[in-house]
Amino acid sequence: MVYSIETEREADGRWIAEVPELPGVMAYGSTEKEAIAAAEALALRVLADRIEEQKEPAGTVTVSVPSKP
Repeated sequence: MVYSIETEREADGRWIAEVPELPGVMAYGSTEKEAIAAAEALALRVLADRIEEQKEPAGTVTVSVPSKP
């Protein structure tokens, strides 16, 4: 399954990254790169828990970060 990461800069300058396909997977960072890394790590933890609980099929997981124009 392919998961995407969406990023946005907050008014206070922090970055937030979210994986829309995994409810609750959101992370902040002081840079966009930090926020993405934190969201990827959280997404992997959530998927590992789902696989252990047999709620998600074990298989290839791809996280896609859209490129900026």
